[in-house]
Amino acid sequence: MYKLAAALTLLAGPALATGLEIQVEGEGANGTITVDLFEDVAPKHVEQIAALAAEGKYDGVVFHRVIDGFMAQTGDVQFGKLGEDMRRAGTGGSDRPDLPAEFSDITYDRGVVGMARAQDPDSANSQFFIMFAPGPFLDGDYTVVGKVTDGMDVVDAIKRGTGPNGAVIGQPDVMKTVTVTE
Repeated sequence: MYKLAAALTLLAGPALATGLEIQVEGEGANGTITVDLFEDVAPKHVEQIAALAAEGKYDGVVFHRVIDGFMAQTGDVQFGKLGEDMRRAGTGGSDRPDLPAEFSDITYDRGVVGMARAQDPDSANSQFFIMFAPGPFLDGDYTVVGKVTDGMDVVDAIKRGTGPNGAVIGQPDVMKTVTVTE
């Protein structure tokens, strides 16, 4: 049995990343968020997130849009770096191409991680969000990429934004480092 499993592993190629470890620092949250990535549900999205994380692109990126009772959004590797002009945070992506939607029947419950996108369903790139509370109105319209398995207390402490769009005023909390885990 072991030889068969080893042979199948060799035929399948290297295993995809299975998660992220996000070190968060700021006025609100300080600690580690562990995310299980769903490569079987959204393989292209997980591959892109893992590649950006492995390249260090998410390090120093802020939580630019945080709506109490809804979600915390981050991942703008183009305009969301701490210390840059935060007025553009949330308007960028990465140097990688946008991704085709990989919708699933997974519901947006507390702790679910989804891909942010523009109006076009095929426009997700680098930004993602973590749910504070269930948001079933997102089901089937946004790609689910994973779920928080540890550190929801850190997610809950992320500095909230203001107004209907949840823009964070002043110093936003930041993903200090994002590491791919196997």
